[in-house]
Amino acid sequence: MSALLSGMRVVEGSAFVAVPLAGMTLAQMGAEVIRFDRIGGGLDYGRWPVAPSGQSLFWAGMNKGKKSIAVDMKTERGRDLITQVITAPGEDAGLFLTNLRVRGWMDYETLSQHRKDLIQVTLTGDRHGRPQVDYTVNPALGIPHITGAEGSADPVANALPAWDLVAGNLCVSALLGAERHRLRHGAGQDVELALKDVAAATLGHLGMIGDASINSDDRGKSGNALYGAYGQDFVCADGRRVMIIGLTDRQWRGIVKATDTKDAMARLAQEHNVNLMNEGVRWRLRHDITAILKPWFAARAVADFAADFDTAGLTWSEFRTTRQALAEDADLSTANPMFRNVVQPGLGTFPVPSSPIQFSAYDRQPPKAAPALGLHTEEILGDVVGLPDVEIAQLFDSGVVESPAWSARRGAA
Repeated sequence: MSALLSGMRVVEGSAFVAVPLAGMTLAQMGAEVIRFDRIGGGLDYGRWPVAPSGQSLFWAGMNKGKKSIAVDMKTERGRDLITQVITAPGEDAGLFLTNLRVRGWMDYETLSQHRKDLIQVTLTGDRHGRPQVDYTVNPALGIPHITGAEGSADPVANALPAWDLVAGNLCVSALLGAERHRLRHGAGQDVELALKDVAAATLGHLGMIGDASINSDDRGKSGNALYGAYGQDFVCADGRRVMIIGLTDRQWRGIVKATDTKDAMARLAQEHNVNLMNEGVRWRLRHDITAILKPWFAARAVADFAADFDTAGLTWSEFRTTRQALAEDADLSTANPMFRNVVQPGLGTFPVPSSPIQFSAYDRQPPKAAPALGLHTEEILGDVVGLPDVEIAQLFDSGVVESPAWSARRGAA
Protein backbone atom coordinates (compact mmCIF):
# COMPACT_ATOMS: atom_id res chain seq x y z
CA MET A 1 0.00 0.00 0.00
CA SER A 2 1.52 3.29 -1.14
CA ALA A 3 2.05 6.20 1.23
CA LEU A 4 2.86 9.87 0.80
CA LEU A 5 6.62 9.60 1.49
CA SER A 6 7.22 6.14 0.02
CA GLY A 7 10.78 5.90 -1.29
CA MET A 8 12.24 8.50 1.05
CA ARG A 9 14.95 7.27 3.41
CA VAL A 10 15.68 9.17 6.63
CA VAL A 11 18.38 8.21 9.12
CA GLU A 12 17.82 9.12 12.75
CA GLY A 13 20.34 9.34 15.56
CA SER A 14 18.45 10.49 18.60
CA ALA A 15 17.18 10.15 22.15
CA PHE A 16 14.14 11.16 24.19
CA VAL A 17 11.20 13.02 22.58
CA ALA A 18 11.59 15.62 19.83
CA VAL A 19 13.76 13.92 17.22
CA PRO A 20 12.33 10.40 17.78
CA LEU A 21 8.89 11.98 17.32
CA ALA A 22 10.06 13.59 14.07
CA GLY A 23 11.36 10.28 12.74
CA MET A 24 8.21 8.44 13.78
CA THR A 25 6.02 11.08 12.12
CA LEU A 26 7.92 10.65 8.85
CA ALA A 27 7.72 6.86 9.14
CA GLN A 28 3.96 7.06 9.58
CA MET A 29 3.79 9.04 6.33
CA GLY A 30 5.60 6.24 4.55
CA ALA A 31 9.29 7.14 4.75
CA GLU A 32 11.86 4.46 5.49
CA VAL A 33 13.30 5.66 8.78
CA ILE A 34 16.45 3.97 10.06
CA ARG A 35 17.26 4.63 13.70
CA PHE A 36 20.74 3.74 14.90
CA ASP A 37 21.55 3.03 18.54
CA ARG A 38 24.51 1.78 20.48
CA ILE A 39 24.55 -1.90 21.38
CA GLY A 40 22.40 -2.40 24.46
CA GLY A 41 20.26 0.63 23.67
CA GLY A 42 20.63 4.38 23.76
CA LEU A 43 19.80 6.94 26.43
CA ASP A 44 16.04 6.47 26.12
CA TYR A 45 15.89 2.71 25.60
CA GLY A 46 14.57 2.06 29.10
CA ARG A 47 12.65 5.30 29.64
CA TRP A 48 9.42 5.19 31.63
CA PRO A 49 6.62 4.26 31.43
CA VAL A 50 7.64 0.63 31.32
CA ALA A 51 5.67 -2.60 30.98
CA PRO A 52 5.67 -5.36 33.66
CA SER A 53 8.45 -6.96 31.60
CA GLY A 54 10.58 -3.88 32.27
CA GLN A 55 10.62 -2.87 28.62
CA SER A 56 9.95 0.74 27.76
CA LEU A 57 6.48 1.65 26.52
CA PHE A 58 7.89 5.09 25.73
CA TRP A 59 10.55 3.67 23.40
CA ALA A 60 7.98 1.48 21.68
CA GLY A 61 5.68 4.45 21.20
CA MET A 62 8.31 6.75 19.74
CA ASN A 63 9.80 4.22 17.32
CA LYS A 64 6.76 2.75 15.59
CA GLY A 65 7.44 1.66 12.05
CA LYS A 66 11.17 2.42 12.06
CA LYS A 67 14.06 0.14 11.21
CA SER A 68 16.70 -0.43 13.89
CA ILE A 69 20.43 -1.00 13.66
CA ALA A 70 22.62 -1.52 16.73
CA VAL A 71 26.28 -0.55 16.40
CA ASP A 72 29.25 -0.15 18.71
CA MET A 73 29.99 3.49 17.95
CA LYS A 74 32.99 3.53 20.26
CA THR A 75 34.88 1.69 17.55
CA GLU A 76 36.23 3.35 14.41
CA ARG A 77 34.58 0.67 12.27
CA GLY A 78 31.23 1.28 13.97
CA ARG A 79 31.44 5.01 13.32
CA ASP A 80 32.36 4.33 9.73
CA LEU A 81 29.30 2.10 9.31
CA ILE A 82 26.97 4.81 10.65
CA THR A 83 28.57 7.33 8.29
CA GLN A 84 27.91 4.97 5.39
CA VAL A 85 24.27 4.51 6.43
CA ILE A 86 23.71 8.27 6.69
CA THR A 87 25.43 9.15 3.43
CA ALA A 88 24.33 6.14 1.35
CA PRO A 89 23.52 6.98 -2.26
CA GLY A 90 20.02 7.51 -3.59
CA GLU A 91 18.00 10.47 -4.80
CA ASP A 92 15.62 10.20 -1.84
CA ALA A 93 18.32 9.38 0.74
CA GLY A 94 20.97 11.49 2.44
CA LEU A 95 18.50 12.85 5.02
CA PHE A 96 19.67 12.87 8.64
CA LEU A 97 17.83 13.84 11.83
CA THR A 98 19.71 14.10 15.12
CA ASN A 99 20.01 15.68 18.53
CA LEU A 100 23.22 13.77 19.27
CA ARG A 101 25.68 15.73 17.15
CA VAL A 102 29.25 14.63 17.82
CA ARG A 103 31.98 16.90 16.46
CA GLY A 104 34.57 15.14 14.37
CA TRP A 105 32.42 12.44 12.80
CA MET A 106 28.67 12.92 13.27
CA ASP A 107 28.44 16.59 12.32
CA TYR A 108 27.49 18.19 9.01
CA GLU A 109 31.00 19.37 8.19
CA THR A 110 32.34 15.82 8.36
CA LEU A 111 29.39 13.92 6.93
CA SER A 112 28.90 16.26 3.97
CA GLN A 113 32.40 15.35 2.78
CA HIS A 114 30.95 11.92 2.00
CA ARG A 115 27.78 13.28 0.38
CA LYS A 116 27.71 16.87 -0.85
CA ASP A 117 23.91 17.09 -1.01
CA LEU A 118 23.42 15.80 2.55
CA ILE A 119 20.58 17.36 4.52
CA GLN A 120 21.15 17.29 8.27
CA VAL A 121 18.60 18.63 10.74
CA THR A 122 20.06 19.04 14.22
CA LEU A 123 18.11 19.93 17.35
CA THR A 124 20.15 21.47 20.16
CA GLY A 125 19.16 22.48 23.69
CA ASP A 126 19.68 26.21 23.31
CA ARG A 127 21.30 28.39 20.66
CA HIS A 128 24.62 28.25 22.54
CA GLY A 129 24.70 24.47 22.28
CA ARG A 130 23.97 23.86 25.94
CA PRO A 131 21.67 20.97 26.95
CA GLN A 132 18.01 21.77 27.66
CA VAL A 133 14.80 19.80 28.16
CA ASP A 134 11.20 20.89 28.70
CA TYR A 135 11.67 20.78 32.45
CA THR A 136 14.45 23.38 32.22
CA VAL A 137 13.09 25.50 29.37
CA ASN A 138 9.72 26.03 31.05
CA PRO A 139 11.16 27.49 34.28
CA ALA A 140 13.59 29.65 32.32
CA LEU A 141 10.76 31.26 30.35
CA GLY A 142 8.19 31.65 33.13
CA ILE A 143 5.58 29.01 32.32
CA PRO A 144 5.47 27.39 35.81
CA HIS A 145 4.58 30.77 37.33
CA ILE A 146 1.35 30.91 35.34
CA THR A 147 0.51 27.24 35.88
CA GLY A 148 -1.35 25.91 38.92
CA ALA A 149 -4.15 26.84 41.28
CA GLU A 150 -5.19 30.47 41.45
CA GLY A 151 -3.64 32.14 44.47
CA SER A 152 -0.91 29.54 44.90
CA ALA A 153 2.72 30.62 45.03
CA ASP A 154 4.66 27.50 44.07
CA PRO A 155 5.66 27.11 40.41
CA VAL A 156 4.13 24.09 38.68
CA ALA A 157 5.89 22.17 35.91
CA ASN A 158 3.85 20.78 33.02
CA ALA A 159 3.75 17.00 32.66
CA LEU A 160 3.28 17.31 28.89
CA PRO A 161 6.60 18.00 27.06
CA ALA A 162 5.05 20.71 24.91
CA TRP A 163 8.26 22.20 23.51
CA ASP A 164 9.60 18.76 22.58
CA LEU A 165 6.39 18.05 20.70
CA VAL A 166 6.47 21.36 18.86
CA ALA A 167 10.19 20.98 18.14
CA GLY A 168 9.71 17.46 16.79
CA ASN A 169 7.16 18.63 14.27
CA LEU A 170 9.35 21.61 13.34
CA CYS A 171 12.15 19.11 12.62
CA VAL A 172 9.78 17.39 10.18
CA SER A 173 8.94 20.73 8.56
CA ALA A 174 12.61 21.68 8.35
CA LEU A 175 13.61 18.37 6.78
CA LEU A 176 10.84 18.48 4.18
CA GLY A 177 11.57 22.15 3.42
CA ALA A 178 15.28 21.45 2.92
CA GLU A 179 14.46 18.41 0.82
CA ARG A 180 12.26 20.56 -1.44
CA HIS A 181 15.17 22.97 -1.81
CA ARG A 182 17.44 20.07 -2.76
CA LEU A 183 14.96 18.82 -5.36
CA ARG A 184 14.89 22.27 -6.97
CA HIS A 185 18.55 23.27 -6.64
CA GLY A 186 20.46 20.03 -6.06
CA ALA A 187 22.10 21.29 -2.87
CA GLY A 188 22.03 19.93 0.64
CA GLN A 189 22.27 22.02 3.79
CA ASP A 190 22.85 22.07 7.51
CA VAL A 191 19.67 22.96 9.42
CA GLU A 192 19.72 23.77 13.13
CA LEU A 193 17.06 24.64 15.65
CA ALA A 194 17.15 24.86 19.43
CA LEU A 195 14.52 23.65 21.88
CA LYS A 196 14.65 26.87 23.90
CA ASP A 197 14.26 28.95 20.73
CA VAL A 198 11.21 26.88 19.78
CA ALA A 199 9.67 27.71 23.16
CA ALA A 200 10.69 31.38 23.02
CA ALA A 201 9.28 31.78 19.52
CA THR A 202 6.00 30.15 20.58
CA LEU A 203 5.67 32.54 23.51
CA GLY A 204 6.18 35.39 21.07
CA HIS A 205 3.59 34.02 18.65
CA LEU A 206 1.04 33.75 21.48
CA GLY A 207 1.52 37.39 22.49
CA MET A 208 3.05 36.45 25.84
CA ILE A 209 6.34 38.27 25.25
CA GLY A 210 4.47 41.36 24.15
CA ASP A 211 2.28 41.12 27.24
CA ALA A 212 5.32 41.02 29.55
CA SER A 213 6.98 43.87 27.62
CA ILE A 214 4.09 46.32 27.43
CA ASN A 215 1.73 45.65 30.33
CA SER A 216 2.60 46.39 33.93
CA ASP A 217 0.83 43.47 35.61
CA ASP A 218 2.29 39.97 35.54
CA ARG A 219 0.01 37.25 34.28
CA GLY A 220 -0.81 35.08 37.28
CA LYS A 221 -2.08 31.58 37.87
CA SER A 222 -5.69 30.90 36.97
CA GLY A 223 -6.12 27.23 37.83
CA ASN A 224 -8.37 25.50 35.32
CA ALA A 225 -9.91 28.74 34.08
CA LEU A 226 -9.50 29.58 30.40
CA TYR A 227 -7.22 32.61 30.30
CA GLY A 228 -8.73 35.67 28.65
CA ALA A 229 -12.27 34.34 28.21
CA TYR A 230 -14.57 32.01 30.13
CA GLY A 231 -13.87 28.37 30.78
CA GLN A 232 -14.13 26.60 34.12
CA ASP A 233 -14.32 23.24 35.79
CA PHE A 234 -17.25 22.19 37.98
CA VAL A 235 -17.87 19.34 40.40
CA CYS A 236 -21.20 17.65 39.71
CA ALA A 237 -23.66 15.92 42.05
CA ASP A 238 -22.09 12.50 41.34
CA GLY A 239 -18.64 13.77 42.32
CA ARG A 240 -17.44 13.83 38.72
CA ARG A 241 -15.80 16.94 37.33
CA VAL A 242 -16.45 18.60 33.97
CA MET A 243 -14.90 21.43 31.96
CA ILE A 244 -17.09 23.87 30.07
CA ILE A 245 -15.79 26.44 27.58
CA GLY A 246 -17.31 29.82 26.66
CA LEU A 247 -14.60 31.29 24.44
CA THR A 248 -16.68 32.27 21.41
CA ASP A 249 -20.06 34.01 21.32
CA ARG A 250 -21.70 30.77 20.21
CA GLN A 251 -20.11 28.80 23.02
CA TRP A 252 -21.13 31.40 25.59
CA ARG A 253 -24.74 31.54 24.39
CA GLY A 254 -24.87 27.75 24.51
CA ILE A 255 -23.75 27.65 28.16
CA VAL A 256 -26.30 30.27 29.21
CA LYS A 257 -29.13 28.53 27.37
CA ALA A 258 -28.26 25.00 28.53
CA THR A 259 -27.99 26.04 32.19
CA ASP A 260 -31.05 28.34 32.06
CA THR A 261 -29.07 31.22 33.55
CA LYS A 262 -30.00 33.95 31.08
CA ASP A 263 -31.72 36.14 33.68
CA ALA A 264 -28.91 35.77 36.23
CA MET A 265 -26.29 36.63 33.61
CA ALA A 266 -28.31 39.66 32.51
CA ARG A 267 -28.43 40.92 36.09
CA LEU A 268 -24.68 40.44 36.43
CA ALA A 269 -24.07 42.42 33.25
CA GLN A 270 -26.40 45.18 34.37
CA GLU A 271 -24.82 45.37 37.82
CA HIS A 272 -21.37 45.96 36.30
CA ASN A 273 -22.64 47.85 33.25
CA VAL A 274 -20.83 45.52 30.86
CA ASN A 275 -21.58 43.28 27.90
CA LEU A 276 -20.92 39.61 28.64
CA MET A 277 -20.66 38.91 24.91
CA ASN A 278 -17.14 40.36 25.22
CA GLU A 279 -14.72 37.55 26.08
CA GLY A 280 -12.43 39.87 28.05
CA VAL A 281 -15.39 40.90 30.20
CA ARG A 282 -16.18 37.26 30.84
CA TRP A 283 -12.59 36.76 31.98
CA ARG A 284 -12.70 39.68 34.39
CA LEU A 285 -16.03 38.52 35.83
CA ARG A 286 -15.17 34.82 35.79
CA HIS A 287 -15.60 34.38 39.53
CA ASP A 288 -19.08 35.93 39.45
CA ILE A 289 -20.05 33.77 36.45
CA THR A 290 -18.75 30.67 38.18
CA ALA A 291 -20.78 31.51 41.28
CA ILE A 292 -23.92 31.58 39.12
CA LEU A 293 -23.16 28.32 37.34
CA LYS A 294 -21.77 26.33 40.26
CA PRO A 295 -25.15 25.45 41.90
CA TRP A 296 -26.52 24.25 38.56
CA PHE A 297 -23.73 21.68 38.14
CA ALA A 298 -23.70 20.76 41.84
CA ALA A 299 -27.36 19.74 41.59
CA ARG A 300 -26.90 17.44 38.60
CA ALA A 301 -24.99 14.28 37.75
CA VAL A 302 -23.05 14.23 34.48
CA ALA A 303 -25.56 11.76 33.04
CA ASP A 304 -28.35 14.31 33.62
CA PHE A 305 -26.97 16.80 31.10
CA ALA A 306 -24.34 15.06 28.95
CA ALA A 307 -26.70 14.19 26.08
CA ASP A 308 -28.25 17.67 26.11
CA PHE A 309 -24.84 19.34 26.05
CA ASP A 310 -23.81 17.21 23.08
CA THR A 311 -27.06 17.87 21.23
CA ALA A 312 -26.64 21.60 21.80
CA GLY A 313 -23.09 21.44 20.46
CA LEU A 314 -21.47 22.76 23.63
CA THR A 315 -17.70 22.64 24.03
CA TRP A 316 -17.22 20.58 27.16
CA SER A 317 -15.58 17.45 28.51
CA GLU A 318 -15.29 15.33 31.61
CA PHE A 319 -12.11 15.03 33.65
CA ARG A 320 -10.76 11.49 33.44
CA THR A 321 -7.61 9.61 34.18
CA THR A 322 -5.95 8.11 31.12
CA ARG A 323 -7.12 4.68 32.30
CA GLN A 324 -10.71 5.95 32.51
CA ALA A 325 -10.43 7.57 29.09
CA LEU A 326 -9.18 4.30 27.62
CA ALA A 327 -12.21 2.50 29.08
CA GLU A 328 -14.83 5.12 28.25
CA ASP A 329 -13.75 7.17 25.22
CA ALA A 330 -14.21 5.49 21.84
CA ASP A 331 -11.66 7.90 20.34
CA LEU A 332 -8.97 5.87 22.12
CA SER A 333 -10.24 2.58 20.71
CA THR A 334 -10.35 0.80 17.38
CA ALA A 335 -13.68 2.52 16.75
CA ASN A 336 -11.37 5.38 15.73
CA PRO A 337 -9.75 4.46 12.36
CA MET A 338 -6.47 5.90 13.66
CA PHE A 339 -6.10 3.03 16.17
CA ARG A 340 -5.36 -0.65 15.74
CA ASN A 341 -4.65 -3.27 18.37
CA VAL A 342 -0.98 -4.11 17.81
CA VAL A 343 1.12 -6.86 19.33
CA GLN A 344 4.31 -5.25 20.64
CA PRO A 345 6.78 -8.05 21.47
CA GLY A 346 7.77 -8.01 25.11
CA LEU A 347 5.04 -5.52 25.99
CA GLY A 348 1.68 -6.99 25.03
CA THR A 349 -1.29 -6.02 22.86
CA PHE A 350 -2.86 -2.58 23.15
CA PRO A 351 -4.32 0.20 20.96
CA VAL A 352 -1.60 1.89 18.91
CA PRO A 353 -2.17 5.05 16.87
CA SER A 354 -1.21 5.59 13.27
CA SER A 355 -0.77 9.12 11.93
CA PRO A 356 -3.62 11.48 12.82
CA ILE A 357 -3.22 13.00 9.33
CA GLN A 358 -5.52 11.68 6.61
CA PHE A 359 -4.45 12.44 3.03
CA SER A 360 -7.22 12.24 0.44
CA ALA A 361 -4.88 10.71 -2.15
CA TYR A 362 -3.65 7.88 0.10
CA ASP A 363 -5.17 5.28 2.37
CA ARG A 364 -4.41 5.61 6.06
CA GLN A 365 -1.34 3.53 6.88
CA PRO A 366 -1.93 1.09 9.73
CA PRO A 367 0.36 1.50 12.75
CA LYS A 368 3.38 -0.76 12.99
CA ALA A 369 5.10 -2.07 16.08
CA ALA A 370 8.45 -0.62 17.08
CA PRO A 371 11.34 -2.90 16.15
CA ALA A 372 13.41 -4.84 18.61
CA LEU A 373 16.75 -3.13 19.10
CA GLY A 374 18.97 -3.98 16.13
CA LEU A 375 16.26 -5.98 14.37
CA HIS A 376 17.24 -4.71 10.91
CA THR A 377 21.01 -4.56 11.37
CA GLU A 378 21.77 -7.30 8.87
CA GLU A 379 19.29 -5.93 6.32
CA ILE A 380 20.67 -2.38 6.57
CA LEU A 381 24.29 -3.47 6.26
CA GLY A 382 23.44 -5.46 3.16
CA ASP A 383 20.83 -3.34 1.38
CA VAL A 384 21.89 0.19 2.40
CA VAL A 385 25.63 -0.04 2.99
CA GLY A 386 26.07 -2.81 0.40
CA LEU A 387 28.35 -5.10 2.41
CA PRO A 388 28.81 -8.75 1.36
CA ASP A 389 27.48 -11.48 3.64
CA VAL A 390 30.96 -12.57 4.73
CA GLU A 391 31.88 -9.09 5.96
CA ILE A 392 28.53 -8.72 7.71
CA ALA A 393 29.15 -12.00 9.55
CA GLN A 394 32.59 -10.78 10.59
CA LEU A 395 31.08 -7.57 12.00
CA PHE A 396 28.65 -9.56 14.10
CA ASP A 397 31.33 -11.99 15.25
CA SER A 398 33.62 -9.14 16.31
CA GLY A 399 30.82 -7.41 18.25
CA VAL A 400 30.82 -4.24 16.16
CA VAL A 401 27.11 -4.74 15.38
CA GLU A 402 24.30 -6.66 17.00
CA SER A 403 20.81 -8.00 16.30
CA PRO A 404 18.34 -10.30 18.10
CA ALA A 405 18.71 -12.95 15.39
CA TRP A 406 22.50 -13.12 15.68
CA SER A 407 22.28 -13.16 19.47
CA ALA A 408 19.87 -16.09 19.26
CA ARG A 409 22.21 -17.94 16.89
CA ARG A 410 25.13 -17.42 19.25
CA GLY A 411 23.03 -18.68 22.14
CA ALA A 412 21.99 -21.76 20.22
CA ALA A 413 25.60 -22.45 19.27
